[in-house]
Amino acid sequence: MQNDIALIGLAVMGENLILNLDSKGFRVACYNRTTQKVDDFINNRGKGTKIQGFHEIGLMCRSLKSPRKVMMMVKAGAAVDHLIEELLPFLDKGDIIIDGGNSHYPDTSRRVDYLASKGIHFLGTGISGGEEGALKGPSIMPGGSEPAWPQVKEIFQAIAAKAPDGSPCCDWVGKGGAGHFVKMVHNGIEYGDMQLICETYDIMRKVIKLNNEKLAEIFDRWNKGPLDSYLIEITKEIFGHKEQEGKYTVDLIADIAGQKGTGQWTSQAALETAQPLTLVSEAVFARCLSALIDQRTEAAKILPGPGGIKTPGDIEGVLNDLEKALYMAKIVSYAQGFQLMRAVSKQYSWDLNFGNIALLWNGGCIIRSVFLQKIKDAFVRNPKLENLLLDDFFCQAAKDGQQSLRRVVALAVESGIPTPTLSAALSYYDGYRSVSLPINLLQAQRDYFGAHTYQRIDKPRGEFFHTQWF
Repeated sequence: MQNDIALIGLAVMGENLILNLDSKGFRVACYNRTTQKVDDFINNRGKGTKIQGFHEIGLMCRSLKSPRKVMMMVKAGAAVDHLIEELLPFLDKGDIIIDGGNSHYPDTSRRVDYLASKGIHFLGTGISGGEEGALKGPSIMPGGSEPAWPQVKEIFQAIAAKAPDGSPCCDWVGKGGAGHFVKMVHNGIEYGDMQLICETYDIMRKVIKLNNEKLAEIFDRWNKGPLDSYLIEITKEIFGHKEQEGKYTVDLIADIAGQKGTGQWTSQAALETAQPLTLVSEAVFARCLSALIDQRTEAAKILPGPGGIKTPGDIEGVLNDLEKALYMAKIVSYAQGFQLMRAVSKQYSWDLNFGNIALLWNGGCIIRSVFLQKIKDAFVRNPKLENLLLDDFFCQAAKDGQQSLRRVVALAVESGIPTPTLSAALSYYDGYRSVSLPINLLQAQRDYFGAHTYQRIDKPRGEFFHTQWF
């Protein structure tokens, strides 16, 4: 009997996706450049399944039903292009290559066009949910060659996570690099969510001096309210985890963050389309700053702070503000992220469905939360919504949370605790609601030294003027 799909790349994500596919009744072929990994997988985690392992790409391809479907789970970049070239001699017109890794969306667009010239369909498919999601049901964001979608729809939707309403967290995103672009923005928002939680934690442990046991209790409570989400849930679990000798694991972890590039790509896309994605960008820079641990250690010895941290008297009041501030900042982050998606969708004529994207993220993925249903509802109310802050629900939530965010940022500033993303959220909110910004002076400066011209408030917009300043 022929196989339904093949998967190349037996790291943990690849193995878990294969096991997920097998558990849903699909016949799966697998291959890995290091063939020993194939044997190890088949003889261990794959033992007792119908999964077939291959040491040669050609034999693997010949085992597949037509049109052949080959998914790659390999490192983004040159490795994807090399693997495509290895596959091509064994594929026929109408066959499908699927890139399930975190490829940069312009690369995906290029590959769609390149393979189309050879009669091969290419799907750039974002997959989120980590190792557990891959095994039990991830969020899947397919894009690329649209004629290939009906050929893989049943498979993808069968293995995907399910939203609270039972619908699969997988649907067609758009042509070209749309699938990988949406996954990239997801990852950027994930950067922001994680950094916001970390800044909140920093205030809780340094200003109001909460221990890990109390922190776990508070995050458990928050996870039963508007902040209910996967990241809040696992943060509670992290605070409760101890080593064998009784020490809390989180306290033993060095404050040096890693990153794989999707956050940076998201910020770059925002710069290229002139979108103010300030919160995610600050989250990226926070990780960069964390890597300067030796410099930070030296700076701590010589650079003064505010001169001590005073614990507030009303701890419950501060905790209430922190919960509201975190929610408020989260609104701003998602507002910026969806605004970026709208701009890039327009640039590439992708016609992204933002309500559907919120639904795709509502199960299986790292940023899954009850909050995403509110975003889905907002775009159902107004599919042309330009910014989440203009929706009635989120506008009211902002009104309810903005004073708490101000108090939290002020408390952090007074205590000398860095809050780059909380502060960015507040600055964006105040900038977005401002009728007048000081950019009139900036334009005067640009015109003074470079004759860059400016528009006037007493003339029709679109007319430009220059002053001879000297």
